[in-house]
Amino acid sequence: MKKLALFFSLLFLGVSAFAQHSQLAAKMAETIIKAYPDSMVVMKYASHLEQDKQIPSGMTAEQAAKNRPANWNYEIGVVMMGFERLWRTTGDIRYQQYIKHIVDKFINEEGNIKTYKFDEYNSDNIPTGRQLLTLYQLKNEQKYKKAADILRNQLAWQPRNRVGGFWHKLKYPTQMWLDGLYMIEPFYAEYAQMTGNTQDFEDIANQFAMVERYTRDDKTGLLYHGWDESKLQKWANPQTGKSPEFWSRAMGWYVMAIVETLDYFPKDHPRRTELIAALNRFSTAIIKYQDPTSGVWWQVTDKGGQAGNYLESSGSAMFVFGLAKGIRMGYLSESYLPAVKKGFDGLLKTFVTTDADGTVHYTKAVGGAGLGGTPYRDGTYEYYVKEPTRTDDLKAIGPFMQACVEMDMLAQMSVGKGKTVMLDNFFNNEYRKNGGKYHYLWEDRFDSGYSFLGTIFNDFGAKTSTLTTEPTKENLKNANVYIIVDPDTKKETESPNMIETKHIQVLKDWVSNGGTLVLLANDTANCETKRFNELTKAFCVSLTGKSRNMVQNDQYVQGQLILSGNDPIFKDAKKIYVKELVTLSVKNPAKAVLEEGGDVIMATANVGKGKVFVLGDPWIYNEYLNGRKLPADFENFKAAKAWAEWLLK
Repeated sequence: MKKLALFFSLLFLGVSAFAQHSQLAAKMAETIIKAYPDSMVVMKYASHLEQDKQIPSGMTAEQAAKNRPANWNYEIGVVMMGFERLWRTTGDIRYQQYIKHIVDKFINEEGNIKTYKFDEYNSDNIPTGRQLLTLYQLKNEQKYKKAADILRNQLAWQPRNRVGGFWHKLKYPTQMWLDGLYMIEPFYAEYAQMTGNTQDFEDIANQFAMVERYTRDDKTGLLYHGWDESKLQKWANPQTGKSPEFWSRAMGWYVMAIVETLDYFPKDHPRRTELIAALNRFSTAIIKYQDPTSGVWWQVTDKGGQAGNYLESSGSAMFVFGLAKGIRMGYLSESYLPAVKKGFDGLLKTFVTTDADGTVHYTKAVGGAGLGGTPYRDGTYEYYVKEPTRTDDLKAIGPFMQACVEMDMLAQMSVGKGKTVMLDNFFNNEYRKNGGKYHYLWEDRFDSGYSFLGTIFNDFGAKTSTLTTEPTKENLKNANVYIIVDPDTKKETESPNMIETKHIQVLKDWVSNGGTLVLLANDTANCETKRFNELTKAFCVSLTGKSRNMVQNDQYVQGQLILSGNDPIFKDAKKIYVKELVTLSVKNPAKAVLEEGGDVIMATANVGKGKVFVLGDPWIYNEYLNGRKLPADFENFKAAKAWAEWLLK
């Protein structure tokens, strides 16, 4: 175990420099890896075992911690989202490797989940399913899909109350807790998107609507921790069924659930606006209870300064993360920025400590709180404020890491603010054998998709959209960047939509008026190049028909290209990988951006108020951004960020 701790620590100490707050998130990642080098939750809080009197007679706290079995738990899922966010914003595969290392401790080759009990119908078992979906789409190994299917099947059988809301657990009949929305809905939505089960989004929207309806306080706009439909619980108000107090972390789960579910909720779904409206109502309410001195929030949210109450770190991090992401994604107005900045500064001043050796800690997170159970938790003020706090609690560190990343994203969102990157799904319109769309799409998270690229654009503050119909003046009017990639041949689509003269004229006019057009071909065997070439020629770039960088197996050196650093796009990246591309020829006003061995690889052209970028390959789809295949010395991710920034500017 010590060797594994040293291995992962050394890996993360070597992380390349990136934005200031993300560096702090990386240091928190190091703290977690040192504490959990082998299997998360097995070494859980030795000092707090002692505090909570959970040590068997004759054992030290450390011995008891080591003998406490690791279990499949939502805490793994919430902290792994911090690691996943770091991976997706830095391209550093080592974060991905740690996620896989931890998850693989629980999943066998048949897809069974160790320590998981289906018949408990426990919503807390669902969140780590998001890492199963990530690993399945990354590795395409069936064990991850089978395990995720088990969790999705639990939702099919999860008990519901009479209005259709999921019980929090079987042992908590008829009860809905705010926590449960985070536990279930982001996984539910991501699974629905991945599998094409679009009917599930109606149910997902209903769960949010029910929780807000039955837990919201009209006077404050805050949400009570739980609601018992039966009104039989001792903690439940006999008239409303609501629990008696506002707990910050419960509302933190709520706001995180909304912003993370929206990542997968269809943009054209009629109920998407309901989720955004609910986020706005809650955000308006919660900033009124931000502590004016520290900038963070109290354990019992609306009773700041009362005897026993304390400033609490997990709920505070969740609020900062949810509000910051809401602003960046355009769900919330920028009027919330001062509260977010004040809140984040408060996190750093109030909760972050550093040891002499540089190890970073995140303090003052409530260990846990619930309703009912044994011993009975009555949800009163006295109950919440007497719950002990912990240092480096996983439920706090995961949201804190995500808050750090979001603050850096906010700092760079001026690059893409107010801009939309539109992806063609008319000329490229492929379907899998099971009927699902795929290949170079934002929502495709497998190797074949552009989900990583979409995240890069979103991180710069730009919106992403998809055009499923032909390009016209009307449906391009809101696009700042329009990407056409790998138009279909009949081999790929039975009745492909071909590029026609009318499309070329529309695109010429659109570029002249200020649009940025991206044309990504493919090698001649896998792309409709004849008509695509007519489009590229309109901007003085031609596809030559010559294919190169034909890589055999894993001979990655055959696909390497060296960047000079003197071009207008790529400043820092030195070596990239482009496989099986068709070369270009250019004439004025087009210019070569990258040449190698006498071949033009990339070209640009300024046309009127706009510009065009042409490459004879789809290039930066997930397979060559996610770190699964390429050796670490290839800098496709860094190059993709520079390219996206150039397109948006």
